[in-house]
Amino acid sequence: MSKRPVARLASCVLSTMVIGSLLAAPATAGPRGCGRTNNTVKKLLECVTLAGVREHQAALQEIADANGGNRFSGLPGYDASVDYVVEELEAAGYTPSVQAFDYLASASLGPSALEQTAPVPTVYVEGVDFQVMDQTDPGDVTASVTAVDLQLGLGNMSSSGCEAADFAGFPAGNIALIQRGTCTFQLKAENAAAAGAVGAIIFNQGNTEARRGLINGTLTAANQSGIPVLEATYDRGVEWAGTAGLVMRLFANVIREMKTTYNVLAETPSGDDGNVVMVGAHLDSVGEGPGINDNGSGSAAILEVAEQLAKTKVRNTVRFAWWGAEESGLVGSDFYVFGLSQAERDSIALYLNFDMVGSPNYVRFVYDGDGSAFGLAGPPGSGAIEELFVDFYGARGLASEPTQIDFRSDYAAFFDVGIPFGGLFTGAEGIKTLAQRDVYGGVAGIQYDPCYHRACDTFSNVSLEVLDLNSDAMAFATFTYAMDTSSIDGG
Repeated sequence: MSKRPVARLASCVLSTMVIGSLLAAPATAGPRGCGRTNNTVKKLLECVTLAGVREHQAALQEIADANGGNRFSGLPGYDASVDYVVEELEAAGYTPSVQAFDYLASASLGPSALEQTAPVPTVYVEGVDFQVMDQTDPGDVTASVTAVDLQLGLGNMSSSGCEAADFAGFPAGNIALIQRGTCTFQLKAENAAAAGAVGAIIFNQGNTEARRGLINGTLTAANQSGIPVLEATYDRGVEWAGTAGLVMRLFANVIREMKTTYNVLAETPSGDDGNVVMVGAHLDSVGEGPGINDNGSGSAAILEVAEQLAKTKVRNTVRFAWWGAEESGLVGSDFYVFGLSQAERDSIALYLNFDMVGSPNYVRFVYDGDGSAFGLAGPPGSGAIEELFVDFYGARGLASEPTQIDFRSDYAAFFDVGIPFGGLFTGAEGIKTLAQRDVYGGVAGIQYDPCYHRACDTFSNVSLEVLDLNSDAMAFATFTYAMDTSSIDGG
């Protein structure tokens, strides 16, 4: 799941005791690769097994382990993930297509660093004192630090670094210490680079109490500074501004370059091509880890469903999609949807999205298709999809709850062009409430996925109980709509 919404219309590992309570033992597996025609939903659910999903997740973990610990779109781990999905689909009898596209890949590849090397060696804490600024260029530099036109104190009107004149006399080869305020972070960084800075630290403005912590800013995709840029708290900035003879090491451990990456698509050989059911999940991880819950859970589960549906003669074409570059802003799904003709869009009856369906401290979330919980409804028909999933859980005596349409996953482009959508989610960085603990179990006061976007999102970072259940729910919805979309067509 993408960390930030796209602009449109705790501890890394739970304790052994908690893990034991959340991760149920695998259900008894059906025949792996049933090899039969699953022409009823009962047959399909018998053949879609947790063991099959976990086999795919294990393969994705092995791929990450062999490729720097991640499967980030545009890097070798992602390319190997694409190859794996294609090979599995071909073995099941599909003829998959691989859709290439170029994009600006920008992501953290692991811990960055900020250290004072003189006058007093000091190591600063990432996420507390500093962090990389979004869309920074990579770099590892050690140099003297020069403050740039600072204006400290409450009520300040800082325009630090906004004009080339602010850098008059700036020593080329130094790190620029810049204050937030007045103009864009991009302009500040580009002005610093033009003055010969080898790196920049932009600290918060401090003009109000609300502007003292970390900024969470972006240099934007248009950034052309070419230098590493970190952001820092106001208090640290004031400290550094008053330190004579300051020398610092600045390390931005990121990738930022144009990359070619891919979507994978495969559709059933049977079915009405004028009434397509799309089922999708993003295949990429963030740069910090292997992404086995985010989103090896959704991508592995839809691969298992596709394999077990391969021999079924469906009434409506089912098109499966594994999206690239979701973690970089839903790039792959946007590229696909916005590249379709109007006639091609009109042929898609609905889209089902599965992103993070096995979170270890889970809640059974269903997208709020009818808008009854959060006030924003999906395109007509989305409410019917929500109802199908709620009823699936309800028939098993299980609670669920709506999750907001926040445009952080690959349904966003489908929403934009008016295609009904729905899907499941088990939580990311959100905090489980006491009320949710009472319903779903787990631990209140910590994240639904404590390893969200971290190196510990590994093969063990999954609730087998909810992954097994949601794999069945995904198979149930896919089969239901593969045979009949009248509940969607009717609104």
